[in-house]
Parts: sequence; structure tokens; C-alpha cells
Amino acid sequence: MLKSKMNWKSASNNQTPQLNLSVSSVIERMLVRRGIHTQEEAEAFLYPTINDLHDPFLFEQMDQVVLRIKQAIENEEKILIYGDYDADGVTATAVLVKTLTSLGAIVDYYIPNRFTEGYGPNEAAFRAVHGAGGSLIITVDNGIAAPKEAALAKELGIDLIITDHHEEQDEIPDAYAIIHPRLSENYPYNDLAGVGVAFKLAHALLGRIPKGLTGLVAIGTVADLVPLKGENRVLVKQGLSTLTHNDMPGIEAIKTIGKIEPPITTEHIGFIIGPRINAVGRLQDASLAVDLILEDDPVIAEDMAKEIDELNQERQQIVKEIADQAFEMIEQNHKDDEVIILANEGWNPGVLGIVASRIVNKYYKPTIVLGIDQERGIAKGSGRSIPAYDMFKEGMKVNDLFVHFGGHAQAAGMTVNLDDLEKLRKTLNEKASEFLTEEDFIPNLMIEDEVDWAELDLNFPQELELLAPFGMDNEKPVFQINDVKLTNIRKIGAKQNHIKLHGDIDGLTVEMIGFQMGESADKLTLGSNVDVVGEIEVNEWNGNRKLQVKLKDLRCKQWQLFDYRGKGLTDQVKSNLFSDEVLFVYFNESPTFVKEENYYHYSELTLLDRQQYNKLVCLDLPETLQTFEDTIRFTEFESIYLCFNNESNHLFSFIPSRDAFKTLYITLKKHQIIKDEQKAQLAEAKHWSLKQLDFMLEVFFDLNFVKITNGDITFRNDVEFKPLDESVTYKRKQDALKVEETLYYSNYGELKDWIESKLDLQTKEGEVVHGL
Repeated sequence: MLKSKMNWKSASNNQTPQLNLSVSSVIERMLVRRGIHTQEEAEAFLYPTINDLHDPFLFEQMDQVVLRIKQAIENEEKILIYGDYDADGVTATAVLVKTLTSLGAIVDYYIPNRFTEGYGPNEAAFRAVHGAGGSLIITVDNGIAAPKEAALAKELGIDLIITDHHEEQDEIPDAYAIIHPRLSENYPYNDLAGVGVAFKLAHALLGRIPKGLTGLVAIGTVADLVPLKGENRVLVKQGLSTLTHNDMPGIEAIKTIGKIEPPITTEHIGFIIGPRINAVGRLQDASLAVDLILEDDPVIAEDMAKEIDELNQERQQIVKEIADQAFEMIEQNHKDDEVIILANEGWNPGVLGIVASRIVNKYYKPTIVLGIDQERGIAKGSGRSIPAYDMFKEGMKVNDLFVHFGGHAQAAGMTVNLDDLEKLRKTLNEKASEFLTEEDFIPNLMIEDEVDWAELDLNFPQELELLAPFGMDNEKPVFQINDVKLTNIRKIGAKQNHIKLHGDIDGLTVEMIGFQMGESADKLTLGSNVDVVGEIEVNEWNGNRKLQVKLKDLRCKQWQLFDYRGKGLTDQVKSNLFSDEVLFVYFNESPTFVKEENYYHYSELTLLDRQQYNKLVCLDLPETLQTFEDTIRFTEFESIYLCFNNESNHLFSFIPSRDAFKTLYITLKKHQIIKDEQKAQLAEAKHWSLKQLDFMLEVFFDLNFVKITNGDITFRNDVEFKPLDESVTYKRKQDALKVEETLYYSNYGELKDWIESKLDLQTKEGEVVHGL
């Protein structure tokens, strides 16, 4: 048995819409789960177009904003785009700079420094704008949490237009105008990223949909992890096409350095483009990233992209070092915390969101990671969360403990006074313990559908792309396939940390690969039936194309037999058994076994709690099969490991026949006594080995046929004849032969079937008792 690492949550249903689509029944079932039941709905969902975007003037203050910006352009006022240092803020800044430049505006942009200024508007920057003669500031991806700075802008005579998508707080800024999806009742979609809101403003200003900017929208939207549904899905789908046929030198340079081959996907953004853009603001001023996007010269753009790539490599190394330190701190002091809060001097606040994500991936707990600034007496950093814990909501409950706090349900940024750090840890953990359960700390795996392998073909992965782009709230679908009989198990990769499986379902071969799942190979046995969950993709190798399951998780509901007979309990096996739930049993008294902790003689099992164990390790051969049967029935084991050697080899020693016993009996009765020194002569005469003769004499001694005095054997005439089976020595030999034949020299299939029969017998006996 092998338990799944995640909670499998299946969305399966058997409803199939009556649609005239050239797709598999699996795709049609997927449409039903997305609330699509008609032909018109299906075509609109599968084939969205840029014309499906909402009218930007549905934003309540959009007319006012467009009028003010056009007035500024006409009057040649200085306009400042006030951005942010992440990929969403950088692309949003570029979208409006490009748009306003095309309209002839005098426009510049400003990205606050993460380390010296922090997130969002600040007084010094606004005063600098005023000093330079600026009269209009447009924020992108920030501003909704800056009421003090909005008041300052008004005081300075600067019109402040806020475009943002972050959670609004208790006080709404008193700005000239605010473009925010959740603050506009008439706007039908609330989940735009910051760059999406900026794009809507660009659309309104231009009077047309700026398709050429959708590539930037796709980058910011995917990188900011907003839901890829509704309008975001339309924008990203169009944006991916724009990026694939991109004409912006800066983006093209990133694609070249990242070795991205068309077509561009959300994975390319999430793992290659987005991290490089984000890396700049994490280590220095993010203006370099904006400049790269705005650059028209391919040669200059190439140099800038190389500089950004080097920053990304530096960022990766810093993240690894901090993450390693964080893991050590958790293991030593915070492993049992509901909310993990870590702080350390020297940690770069710019990368702590990534570190927090790594911690959540490993421990699956809400996590806040902070870098300590002793001079200022503060700790600054980021938090990441799990679905059961709304970090923004819980943070706002203790907002008085933060100097600054903002973000979303699953991600937040914050600054804390060092004096309040321990109180914050204690308070958040106490509050979390009131509603979080053990189940909340196990990740959920949302399963799209349980499918039959026979209903899938090589066209299926291509059909799935109709539901793309995949990302937040529209994850790449994973499917459950049940009862795959394993026919091949092997570890792959330079570090042997991946797994390659082959299985069989009704004669059809199923190929599976699991990255970072190499340890599972040691927990599976050939012939076992497994249920697997994974993405369905095409694996192409040397011109051959096959369907493949890219594993996310797997489980085995059957008990499993691990055969290490003749090898013993190796270090490798021990490393796979490091658990309090393992029961080590030996059958013969041995100083080696007795010295080991948690090793028990089979006679001690009655003293143990059978509920405590789920794995059984047998260290040596038992004397009888019955002893072994009693042991494997001690509890319902998930796995049985046979790690014994056979030093006796009873099966391969020649056992005297019953005729040999009869001949010896007649010889003893005739001669009455055989001297010790005559045994060798007798054995040679009868063609027996001396060991065989000694064995028969020991059997006769058990049956009281002879007495032995100083090695001399004397026949006893006064004893009644008894069958050989009454001899303890003879019976022990017969038992040993059966044990070796059944448990040691049988093949794997025979042995598992035999054990299965004994476990089935136990179940049947249990059912009868229960019935009584």
C-alpha cells in the first residue's frame, strides 16, 4: 500500500452535453463542469476573440480619466506613470508609457526602489514630481492603499489617477479618480491584474483595442497569478499569440536568452520571462526592466537582456542560500507552528516572496519571511499562504502589529517593528489554531476527471489546448487513471530523483513519468495495481509519438511485498523504512538483532500495540510456516519486507528416505549396539553421509528407540514402535524444508499468492467472527 501525498478532489460527473463538436467525450464533460451546456456557449468558450473584451467605459470614472489625460496631452503637461517593481507593475508601466507616447504626451515613469522606498506611492517621490513641474500622476498596480499620499498630491496641486487591482483597505484614497474593478459596480469582471487595468485605460484612450500590447498584458497577468478566467483568459490567449509573433526587441531578446521556442505558452511566462523581469526589482532598481521593454534598438536590447539574465542567476543563488537557512530554522524551532514566521538579518527582502513560496511548497503552511534591518528597528518581507488561510484577511485582523501591510488572500507584503515580531508570531498562531485543521495542512489535488485509458488518443492533448491558457483558477487539467498494473519501475535522471513507470490496463500500455518522485520507486512493487493522477501529454522520441502521463501523485490500495531475500536488510532498504510505523521482527535468537532498537522477537508481538504499525520487516527465516502466518496477521500491514538469508539450506541437503530409516532400524535391532568408532564404517557401507546417519540416530533418540552413552548407540528392545512424525527432530526438519520451499526458494509471484491466501483467510475468519 502507498498513500497519496495529496488529498484527491475529483470534480467528475457523468453529464455529457449534446454538442456538435469534433472533440472527445472527455472534453465535452470538461465543458459541463465549466457551466457550458449549449453549442453557443461551447464555441464562445473554446474560441474566444479579442472582441469579447468588455467596454472600458463601464468603469465609472473612465470618462473623467480620459478627459483629464487628453487635456494634459493638449496642454503639454508633464505626466508621470508611477509603477511597481514586479512583472505586473513593470508591464503595466510600459503599457501606459507606450500608449501615451503614441498620443504625443510628455510622459515619464517612476518605479520606487524596493529597498529604500518600498511598495506604492511615497511622499518624497510625489514632492519630487511637484518640484519638476509635474501636474498629473497615474499609478499602475498600486495606490489603492495610499490615502496619505493621495492627500499630499491634492495639497501639492497634483491630480492623482489611481489604477490598481489590489485589495482595498478601510480608507479609500481621495484621488482625482480611481480605476479599480471592485470599486466600479458596473464593470463585470473583478480579477484583472494591474496591467489589465492599465490596458483598459489604454483601450479607452486610443478608442480601439491595442492588440499589440496584449503580449505585455499576458506577461503581467500570468506572472501576478491572477485567475485565468473571463476577461483575463481572453487577454492572455490573445497575448500569447502576440508574444509568439512579437515585434518588441526587448521581449525578443528575453525569448532568445531563455531559449524559448514558439508557440509561447503560460509556462514560458511563468518560468522564463516573468522571473527575469521580476529579478531586476528584487535586486536593484526595476527601471532596467521597463527600459528593456521600451527599447527599440535590438542591439541595445540584447545587452540589457543579458544584464537582466545575470541578475536572475544571482537572484536564484540568493534564494537558494536563504531557503536553506530557512529550512534549518524551521526544523529546529518552528516545525509545529500553524503559521511559520521567520526573520533574519542579512536576508534580501526582494527575494523573500520566492523563499516563502518554497517553504509553503515544502511544509504547506502559511509563511511569512522577513529581513531584519537593525538600524531602523524593522523587519520587512513577504508572505505566501495556503487555500484555507486568507493571509490578507488574517493580517488585517492584527493590522496594528504592522508598520505596513497589503496584498491578497494568498500573498502579502509587510513591514513589522522588531519589538512586535514575537507578538505577531504568537497572535497569528493562536488565531490560526482556532480554525485550521490537520486536513488544511495537506494540499488538495483537484482532479478534472476519472478517465479510461481506452478513450484517449494522440489527439487528446491537442484538444486540451482549446481550454488554454492554463494558470491560476484554470490549472492545466490532471486526470485520474485507476487500476494500472505495474510492469516496469525504474529511477531515472543523473541523481536518480525521477521515476519512469510502465503499466497495463486491459492489454493497453500506459507510460508514466514522475519528476522529483524518484523515492516512490522504492515503495512500489511489480504487479501491484496503482491509481495515478497526472497531465496527459504526447511524448515524442526519435519520431515515435506516444501518450504519456506526467505524474502529479499516485497511490496503491493493495498491500505490497518487497523481496530482499538473500540480500538482507541493506542500508538502502533501511533508509526507505525510517518510520515509527515499521515493525522489525526476528524469529531466531540472535545477538545481532537483539542489540538493535525496535527489533522484536516474534514471541513479543502480543505485548505491542498492533495499531501502531503498518510495515513489517522479517529479518530471518521462521522455524515454521505457522509462526510466519501468525506474524503477518498481527495487524493489517500495508507493506511486508522479506530481508532474510538462508544459511542452513535444508532443501539442498539430502534427506534420508523412509527406507533408509527402516534399514538403520533393522541394523540396530540385529547388532543391538554400535560403537562410536563404528559409525563412519556403517555410513560408508550404507552409502550415507555421516550427517545423515547422525540425523537418523537423533530421530531414533527422540522416539526412544536408542540410548546413547559416551557416543555408543544401544538399541532398546522394550520400546513400542512409533512413526517418524512423532520425532521433534524429524518434524523440525520437515518444517524447515517447508519454510525454505515456501518462503525462500519460491518465485515472487508464488510467494505473494501464498501470503495473499493466508491474509484472505484471516479476512474471512474475521468476517465470520464479526458475523457471530
